[in-house]
Amino acid sequence: MVDKLIWNPKAESMLPKERELLQLERLQHIVKYAYENVPYYKKSFDAAKVKPSDIKSLKDITKLPYTSKDDLRSAYPFGMFAVPHEEILEIHTSSGTTGRPVVVGYTASDIELWGEVMARALSMAGTTKADWVQNAYGYGLFTGGLGVHYGARKIGANIIPISAGNTKRQLEIMRDFGTTVLTCTPSYTLYLAEVAAEEGIDLKKCKLKAGVFGAEMWTETMRDEIEKRLHLTALNIYGLTEIIGPGVAQECIEKTGLHLQEDHFYPEIITPDTLLPVAEGHKGELVLTTLTREGTPMIRFRTKDITGLRHGVCKCGRSTVKMDRITGRSDDMMKIRGVIVFPSQIEKALLEIPGIEPHYKIIITRPNQLDELEVHVETSKKLFSDEVRHIEEIKNNIESHIERAIGIRIKVTLVEPKSIQRSEGKAKRVFDMRNLK
Repeated sequence: MVDKLIWNPKAESMLPKERELLQLERLQHIVKYAYENVPYYKKSFDAAKVKPSDIKSLKDITKLPYTSKDDLRSAYPFGMFAVPHEEILEIHTSSGTTGRPVVVGYTASDIELWGEVMARALSMAGTTKADWVQNAYGYGLFTGGLGVHYGARKIGANIIPISAGNTKRQLEIMRDFGTTVLTCTPSYTLYLAEVAAEEGIDLKKCKLKAGVFGAEMWTETMRDEIEKRLHLTALNIYGLTEIIGPGVAQECIEKTGLHLQEDHFYPEIITPDTLLPVAEGHKGELVLTTLTREGTPMIRFRTKDITGLRHGVCKCGRSTVKMDRITGRSDDMMKIRGVIVFPSQIEKALLEIPGIEPHYKIIITRPNQLDELEVHVETSKKLFSDEVRHIEEIKNNIESHIERAIGIRIKVTLVEPKSIQRSEGKAKRVFDMRNLK
């Protein structure tokens, strides 16, 4: 059972007007701080003909230029740092799989901030000093592992810093140590459940009560699957290296959106094409400004994540703005024969079909002048052993189901059980085989 815990009631249940005053005070400070200490921001603000003194209200944030991942890559390695290296206690980076990695630095104050927002996040999953937190996020330059570690330590919970991988050992520890809170990627939880079944480990007999899952997009249908297989409450966490790591936002037990820690991170939603603000409740690209970050402040960073924001007091007692589950990325949108498709739409459709395993990959090709999609889907052992005619019927059924979900017909290939590579970290779902050079 997950309790309704609020780690910092003063900050998380603050009156809206009081929070807005705090946000404005912090925004004015961070804009001046970035302008005076980060050459990139001085150059960027000067080019936009805006000065820190121009920020007189929260709405004035729209006068400031955006920051992109390309800007951060151009500043590699330390061009975005606002303090001397002697004040940096820790460095983290993005994976660098799509270019130069983004490098961010943490001062002592930033580490304290990170622990604070992660303590709030873990408390939303009911974590207390009495809990055993099995941290299966990767430790190292990836922010996931240490972010959870700092938050659990601030709460005073027992931390099992097992990191990613070593799945059989994960399950043994989960059973023998009495793990109550699990933290990892959602795709890895399903792999844990799969291996548990093979090893004869009954997860019903474990003491798991909650899981904090993030670092990749996942659907409500996958949540249902995780909760059914692991017998816990599965909650969504959001963060990104450029802002702080995990802890930017977290779902509470009401499961009606992720509470964004807006006293430290100021959110906006814009239309990716026009870069103009959208009305509340409408979806668009999330833009974040760090209000209290010292080492590498970020002003209007374009996350590329598609979501929406909603204000109001939650049943859990928090008044922080809620962001919707991420449904895709503006740079992950696939335009197939004129139709925009997100990988999450395909995942949702697949998981609605009985007998289909939650393991798949999406392959994009361009055989002629138009992009084509093919989805490889694992079936259960029983289905795969059926006669060819039955398998063909299942394939046609999946193609029709996906067509109803996304509006176009795509090719589906059924593959044998366990033929799609499992992930112990972020799952790779989309494989772009086009030659776009």
